[in-house]
Amino acid sequence: MATTMSRSKPVSEQYTAQDIQVLSGLEPVRVRPAMYIGGVDKAGLHHLVWEIVDNCIDEVMNGHADRIEVELEPDLQGIKITDNGRGIPIDIHEQFNKPALELILTTLHAGGKFSQGNYQYSGGLHGVGASVVNALSEKLEARVKRGGKLYCQSYCRGEAMTPLQILGDAHGSGTTIAFRPDTEIFATTTFDPKVIEERLEAKSYLHRVKITFKGPGGTHRFDHGQGIDGYLARLVDHEQRNPSYEQTFFLQRDNEPRMEAALAWVEDGDERVWSYVNGIPTAQGGTHDLGLRAGVVRALRNYMETHNLTPKNLKLSAEDLRDGLRCVLSVYVKEPQFKGQTKERLNNPEVQSLVTNGVAPALEQFLNANPKHAEAVIERILQAARSRVAQREAIDMVTRKTATTRLNLPGKLADCSSNRPSECELFVVEGDSAGGSAKQARDRKNQAILPLRGKVLNTEQANLSKIQQNKEILNLISALGCGVGNKIDLSKLRYHKVVILTDADSDGHHIAGLLITFFYRYLPDLIRAGHVYLGRPPLYRLRTSKQTLWAWDDREKERLLRTQRAKPEITRFKGLGEMSPQQLKETTLDPASRTLYRVALRDEEAADLAVRDCFGKDPAPRFQLVMEHAREVEAQDA
Repeated sequence: MATTMSRSKPVSEQYTAQDIQVLSGLEPVRVRPAMYIGGVDKAGLHHLVWEIVDNCIDEVMNGHADRIEVELEPDLQGIKITDNGRGIPIDIHEQFNKPALELILTTLHAGGKFSQGNYQYSGGLHGVGASVVNALSEKLEARVKRGGKLYCQSYCRGEAMTPLQILGDAHGSGTTIAFRPDTEIFATTTFDPKVIEERLEAKSYLHRVKITFKGPGGTHRFDHGQGIDGYLARLVDHEQRNPSYEQTFFLQRDNEPRMEAALAWVEDGDERVWSYVNGIPTAQGGTHDLGLRAGVVRALRNYMETHNLTPKNLKLSAEDLRDGLRCVLSVYVKEPQFKGQTKERLNNPEVQSLVTNGVAPALEQFLNANPKHAEAVIERILQAARSRVAQREAIDMVTRKTATTRLNLPGKLADCSSNRPSECELFVVEGDSAGGSAKQARDRKNQAILPLRGKVLNTEQANLSKIQQNKEILNLISALGCGVGNKIDLSKLRYHKVVILTDADSDGHHIAGLLITFFYRYLPDLIRAGHVYLGRPPLYRLRTSKQTLWAWDDREKERLLRTQRAKPEITRFKGLGEMSPQQLKETTLDPASRTLYRVALRDEEAADLAVRDCFGKDPAPRFQLVMEHAREVEAQDA
């Protein structure tokens, strides 16, 4: 999420050589942490864990380790990660006159993975990960078992606090890294045990390695020798999807690139591929992912043509052939080229054709050898194609309906006067009462208001036919002007900021969640392009004779109360409709003083699961979520 900021004037017109700064050592990491870990939010915080765990996995992939232990401290703000690999070298590096351990932890681009002599396969080739973790930790301790001795060194914010010490004798070998993230850097330093547990379980499947995780819920041991075939079954079961056929396709290839793939089709749902490179999850896919998808399409087309199964009156697209596909793909590349330090996308161009040529013939052979499985898959594909045709017709009808109202926009829409989408904002407001206040408070030049009546349709449980009959959703589609579904045309979007503005209570959060679900399922390109925002109206007003303060939740209210000498008058707003136009303008609409959060897709896999759990047809995940956060909900509604 991002907060809007007003543009400031330049501090000085002077710009000389004296203004040029040179950052040394690990200073660049602390000044610009997002360049190395993606951000200082929850995702960035956990990226520190992944960097150290991936170093352990590198030892596993190259045959030097078979056990990993991860332990969270009781306060969830510190973590210890151990492997039984070779142990980081501790001898003195001749050029820098430092122990290799200290060099690796305090110097960017220092490591043993730049050549294949030490690691045939590796997730980290930049020599950056461990030093970045050290730079962004207020405390880090490294322990190494090597050569019969136990070595230890302590660090603070990237600087060595002690020399390398020998603590005593030790059996075996391995490395332990224990660290606490820096509170000066991160918005929160509290780790999420569930997030860590899920990542570690995936690593156990991918590498068939024993991993122990100790957290607040006790000790969990992962030992998944069945590999990615078992992992795919677990993921499909977790999604609560019914497979079209119980048997799965499994491919294991030992020549370059080394590759494993497990494929299945489920009865409903779009395609989904969980892809990995050297054990690193590639959330944005890449060339290996593209190669897999192309290989699947080629195999299915060849099979259908060979057996005369291609319908004459139905044109099958690549998306039809992959509809319902579930796949775990794991490739091992000796010199992977990733997009950025967070390694979310593989860019090696040669990998695409190699994966395609590996998957296509193997899958076609599998289908020929298993005709019942092939029949189930082909029937699933034909159903998907027919459904897609019907869906396109429904989308066309919705689009035509909204197109006819292009010049006659929804009656409740208070449009802005500007015709420049780049400066226009649409506030989607909960209720007519709040809409009335917002209309009075807005800047008529570039701020439009669209009130929505009642609870928004749950589009996670609705098809396009039902959406077509929903007036509120149709009004929103009409106001946006860019179409819906696969007919989205962002060049026709009438507002480049679409702000969801709801009450600051649990009902408001629910409505905001329903609207985000609609955008995610039917207008995802708006989110990807950064056009969707959440407004944050205050829940409390604290007023004294000298000033007025605003609090967005109970925690903020209590913090503000501690700063006041005199006892302020406290007003709790039950909803936006209780706020005067001036109050609403000052706190929520005025770009100079408001706070907006941009809705972003950092992890589409996690987002998809969250939407399905919160708004899907199965109530069990929702019940579990409510029970986990019941106290927070009670506090909000108090």
